[in-house]
Parts: sequence; structure tokens; C-alpha cells
Amino acid sequence: MNLERISRHLFLTRWHVNRAFPVPVLRAIDKAVRDSHAAHMGQIRFAVEGTLHIAALWEGISARERAIDVFSQLRVWDTEHNNGILIYVLLADHDVEIVADRGVHARVRRGEWEAICQRMEAEFRRGNYEAGVLGGVGQVTELLRKHFPAETGTCDELPSKPAIL
Repeated sequence: MNLERISRHLFLTRWHVNRAFPVPVLRAIDKAVRDSHAAHMGQIRFAVEGTLHIAALWEGISARERAIDVFSQLRVWDTEHNNGILIYVLLADHDVEIVADRGVHARVRRGEWEAICQRMEAEFRRGNYEAGVLGGVGQVTELLRKHFPAETGTCDELPSKPAIL
């Protein structure tokens, strides 16, 4: 049990989430994801969660474990070509996780995802949430463009609207 982590989660409110991700930022993220989907066959979903429930904290659930749960809950795995990507932000932990479905995981190394997460986290530490997310979506787009080039007739299988949990 980490008391510092628990206190961060207990004192972070929805106001903090809305301050970091106001409506104009959410619209910009939505547009970036929609534009990204036109550039490749991959499917990106962005989700931000302010805090974890006290039970999850008590159990020691990591941001990575929670991201995998969210990947399932948002049905990011439910794409025709197993090419879904979740970019997950756990604001209280200042943590970014990228979870890739098996079709993408087979082609992109974990280190490439980690580098994107670290760049996003660095922007977040400076308070640049919009720049961090848009930069991350751009970097994910480049990886997906390389490994899953666009084909005619591709469609959006996942919503582009950010999920606020």
C-alpha cells in the first residue's frame, strides 16, 4: 500500500481532469484521432481517467493493469484486423500507457510505445496536456502508417471522441 499514491488519488477531483482536458482540448483530440484514422488502417482510442477507485488502489492496481481493463471495457480489441490502440492517461499517477491489440503488437516493439509514453508524460509534467496528447497521437499515427498503410474503403471502427472515465 502506497500512502502517497492513495492521497494523490483521493485529492484529485473531476475539476482537475476538466482543467487538464477542457472541451476545446477534447475537440482537438477528437479531430486528431479522426484525421489519424484516414492515414492508416489502425484504430486509435484515447481515454483519460482522473483517479482509481479506492478498492483498486488498495489492491495495488497499476496504471498498466488498469489500461488493459479499459482496453477491454471500451472494446478496443473489437476491430476486424485486430489493429486497435488505446492511449490511456491516469492523471493522478501522471502515467500514460499504450495498449495495442495483437495485430499491432506483432509489428511494433514495446520500446516504441514506451518512447511515445515518455514524451507525452514529459509534456504533461510541463502542464502541456493538449500538446502531449496531440504529439502522442501524431507519433502513433506515424507508426501505424508505416505498419498499416491506408487502403481504400477503410472505415472508423472505434469512436474518435475521447473517453473520460
